[in-house]
Amino acid sequence: MKRLRRMLSLTVLIMGIGMLVFGPDNGPKAQDTPTKPIVILLSVDGTVNPALADYIIKGIEHAQDKNAACVIIRMDTPGGVVTTTKTIIKEMINAKVPVVVYVAPSGSSASSAGALITVAADVAAMAPGTNIGAAHPVGGGGQEIGSSMSEKIVNDLAAYIRGIAARKGRNAQWAEQAIRESVSITAKEALELGVIEIVADSLPDLLERLDGRKIEKEGRSFTLSTKNAVIEKVVPGLRFSILDVVANPNIAYILMMVGGLGIMMELYNPGMIFPGVVGSICLLLSFFALQVLPVNYVGILLIILAVILFITELKVASYGLLSIGGIISLALGSVMLFETGETAMRVSWTIIIPTVAMVSAFFILALGLVFRAWMRKPLAGSQGLVGEIGIAVTDVDPQGKVAIHGEYWNALSDTSLLKGTKVRVISVDGLHITVTRSET
Repeated sequence: MKRLRRMLSLTVLIMGIGMLVFGPDNGPKAQDTPTKPIVILLSVDGTVNPALADYIIKGIEHAQDKNAACVIIRMDTPGGVVTTTKTIIKEMINAKVPVVVYVAPSGSSASSAGALITVAADVAAMAPGTNIGAAHPVGGGGQEIGSSMSEKIVNDLAAYIRGIAARKGRNAQWAEQAIRESVSITAKEALELGVIEIVADSLPDLLERLDGRKIEKEGRSFTLSTKNAVIEKVVPGLRFSILDVVANPNIAYILMMVGGLGIMMELYNPGMIFPGVVGSICLLLSFFALQVLPVNYVGILLIILAVILFITELKVASYGLLSIGGIISLALGSVMLFETGETAMRVSWTIIIPTVAMVSAFFILALGLVFRAWMRKPLAGSQGLVGEIGIAVTDVDPQGKVAIHGEYWNALSDTSLLKGTKVRVISVDGLHITVTRSET
């Protein structure tokens, strides 16, 4: 008992010493060294597309993980897809860090979708010699949209941007004019009209002007600390570069079709290698693009059904009904592939029609070759002997031997055939053939 008490006392003593030595309040204290604030810089230099949305969303998430002072989106864009623009704006509004949009360098512009993104920023800034505006919506190829549809889109966008501008304390009237009348203004005019808050000559100048600015964002208050901040650039990288190209719905659709054709050619002719390799690469690139595009899975299923119907046509004699069903399914799947009412995010008819025609022609050609192979007379094996001409090397009455292609066969004949008579094979039964006199 006494020994047990000693062990307990020793244990308590050791624990006490350990707490004294290693405890957080008694160890050597590190001096509080001030750390420089971090500012995440994203660069937008091109159209607003799904690839850009992916880049900006990941950049904002990175800034939140880093507990950055703010995110600066340095922008120069002619515009882009409205649905993608709304995705970016939604991410900016709900970000847990302040988002600054800076239209720069001089000579840059925030046109169309870029104007909407700038108006939605927590702080909007421009460099001298830049412009903003011209946000009237147009079709995917830059063409005017039909009057009834245009009116709906314009009204929707005008209400959308007016609400955001009012929420951010900016000139809502001008924002609506940019949509309805496609007006465009310089950096100086934008500052005077209350569209932006800052005109800054350079990025260091912008950081100086941002320092100490108070921002109210989703019920939270932020005081920007950007003086002498460490700027961390988020480089788009190879993923963005590839996605920027293939995220175009037309490109993604063509890659999918070419990929499917390549795989089918490899399956029809095993060992060709090249079609299989190219098809696999194209198919994987199309799947990569589908990550960020508004895909309608019914459209994908219809395209898969079309392929199944074409393949089944090669196995089942449907007299072309399966091929017709495959063509219809492929055309409907192509039209329905991307689920959006926006022209820029749908596959163009100028792409759909020739692509469906090319794919259909490929399968119909393959079907014709298969039927031809079925109807062709066998060239090898026992069935290949039927109709061949030979010479009787013995009398055939009713049995004998004949020579065909240098081979000797046991032959049967309903008529008597003398040695040296030309004979024609009419049937084959195992190692015996039935022959008749040849007239040629």
